[in-house]
Amino acid sequence: MFLKRKPPLSGGVKFIIAGLGNPDRKYENTRHNAGFIAVDAIAEKCGVSIDRLKYKSYCATAEMGGQKVLLMKPTTYMNNSGQALVEAMNFYKIPPENCIIIFDDISLDVGKLRIRRKGSDGGQKGMRSIIYLTGSDAFPRIKIGTGAKPEGWELADWVLSRFSESDRKLIDEAGQKAYDAAGLIISGSIDKAMNKYN
Repeated sequence: MFLKRKPPLSGGVKFIIAGLGNPDRKYENTRHNAGFIAVDAIAEKCGVSIDRLKYKSYCATAEMGGQKVLLMKPTTYMNNSGQALVEAMNFYKIPPENCIIIFDDISLDVGKLRIRRKGSDGGQKGMRSIIYLTGSDAFPRIKIGTGAKPEGWELADWVLSRFSESDRKLIDEAGQKAYDAAGLIISGSIDKAMNKYN
């Protein structure tokens, strides 16, 4: 007996999940790339590879919560993340409310999630670029804790420092939680996601 494969979803992309980070190999496994790490984890759970270059990003389409979703890792570098997102939003005509942004947050313990419906950039320059170029702060976001800057460190050096083995394990677990949280947001249950992970 043959198992019937689920037909691919028809229609266009309805949601974007963008993980923020820096594209060069030298930035792999750094705190500022927690968004990339989470989106890679989401892609793995969805059974897709983020390997298509489009909208100034590495991207892939996937299915989450019965919706077609564009997964994005902008190649614009963190501080210009908005350039990539705006291209994809304009192409698919997707409102900010349907764009989930995942990024690092040094005010949270390593691996801790904080979900927000909208709000200011909180000093995160990738988010600042997105808000500036779209003129909206109504983006749901999943922040991933990367730990507070230690005494004596410059901020730039800290966010570009690499995770220890134990911290990386926590970040990988956060990526799994981000998949669950993004699925809840897509299904219209952001309050449930906030109650579960904040």
